[in-house]
Amino acid sequence: MHDMIEFINLVKKFGDLVAVNDVTLTVPRGEFFAMLGPNAAGKTTTLKILAGLMKPTSGCARVCGFDMQLQPLEARRRIAYVPDFPFLYDKLTAWEFFRFTGQLFQMDDARIEANGQELVTRFHLDEFVNLPLEGLSHGTRQRVAIVSALLHDPEVFVIDEPMVGLDPQHARVVKDVLKERSVKGMTVLVSTHQLSVAEEMANRIGIIHVGKLIAVGTRDELRRQSGASGPLEDIFLALTTGENKT
Repeated sequence: MHDMIEFINLVKKFGDLVAVNDVTLTVPRGEFFAMLGPNAAGKTTTLKILAGLMKPTSGCARVCGFDMQLQPLEARRRIAYVPDFPFLYDKLTAWEFFRFTGQLFQMDDARIEANGQELVTRFHLDEFVNLPLEGLSHGTRQRVAIVSALLHDPEVFVIDEPMVGLDPQHARVVKDVLKERSVKGMTVLVSTHQLSVAEEMANRIGIIHVGKLIAVGTRDELRRQSGASGPLEDIFLALTTGENKT
């Protein structure tokens, strides 16, 4: 049984900048893993490499045992990736976009309709699905992107800053749906700088700081590592500021 997500000695450099610095991590099936760190910590770069949008400088990323560089089609078939600013085809309606996405994943029309309708209702998109995407608000577009990513029942779901632009009601829906799916076996990797998202949803949290994964564990394990008690904020600050001094 493969781990669903694996990073092995992952390094990404941009010139002299080391954006991802020797990250090694495995996430088993059905785990909800939050990668937590300040902006510019290397989270987005790590996710882009996992999604196959960027080549690592060295090391590798695997999805369900398939190396994203060596077996990209096998790896991509099993993953869904929602970036922090999703790319949508502006001239399409949401439904057209869902059909397009479903066809990419070789879903038949009946399954696209059934999965799509269930998700559209759940994400309160009924009134928007026949409008062109270009006229929709950022939050609505974000929900469309999430629905299109969930449509093909991916084994691995990767989302960068999921709550950006969502009002509290829809943030709640996203949290509930991702949690339900992870309980049913979908592996979820969320990157966020929002402590509440990590605290509320994740089985395990990895703290990434200046490109390094400096701590990984449950909230209690992180608490022990940091020597800080209380909320995740204290633990996070203890770990990230402690690192700076070395």
